[in-house]
Amino acid sequence: MHGIGNDYIYIDCMESEPASPDALAREMADRHKGVGGDGIVLICPSEAADFRMRIFNADGSEARMCGNASRCIAKYVIDHGLTDRSEITLETLSGIRRLTARKGADGKVESVTVDMGRPEVGVVDMPLRLADGSEYRLTAVSMGNPHGVMLTDDLTDAMVLGRGPELETHPAWPDRANIEFARVEAPDRITMRVWERGSGETMACGTGACATIVAAATAGRTGRRAEISLPGGCLDIEWLPESEGGHVMMTGPAAEIFSGTYLRR
Repeated sequence: MHGIGNDYIYIDCMESEPASPDALAREMADRHKGVGGDGIVLICPSEAADFRMRIFNADGSEARMCGNASRCIAKYVIDHGLTDRSEITLETLSGIRRLTARKGADGKVESVTVDMGRPEVGVVDMPLRLADGSEYRLTAVSMGNPHGVMLTDDLTDAMVLGRGPELETHPAWPDRANIEFARVEAPDRITMRVWERGSGETMACGTGACATIVAAATAGRTGRRAEISLPGGCLDIEWLPESEGGHVMMTGPAAEIFSGTYLRR
């Protein structure tokens, strides 16, 4: 399944979970010798919510949260009859998220809104110096996972692919960070590329899009709602005012591509 190009392999674990999911992620996510994807997602039972998500990046590291994967889980459990409700709760390592699904003309889930919770804004416009002496300024935002958002007009491969790996592993982030390169096009429109920790550049990052609107609004560059355009498609992100709870709401599509049986090595 994929959420605007952020593709994961989803495993129905309502009966049992696979052993060594970290090793399985590295195996299955290999785009040449496996299924191919940004990682794997386990859909599990939960004692605290309707369902529980575990997500492992392509390098085997376990992630705390993924907005695109959350939408895909909502589509899977509804379309495959694991629930008959359009509003569900999902347990993640970053807490419980509430998801509201909308169906298309074919009766299948077409888009999902995820309540991503309250963001935590860290250091604003923080200078990070790299090994070659160059300096970049990022804003630290947590959406349950760490992000460094750079507001820049430079969205080239030289910037994203060249600087992304070093910014991800900069000592400023104790557990590494997802790095967003964002260009403000208008007060309600942003173009973004992302270098995700553990996966490299991906077509989209839902938590990254949320972190980006928080950083841009905090800097006074945008309002609290914007369309975020990523290589894989667009997300509608709204950071609600404090009077309404201050949560970030993310709306976007989810798509199932194929299903099958994997013969584990």
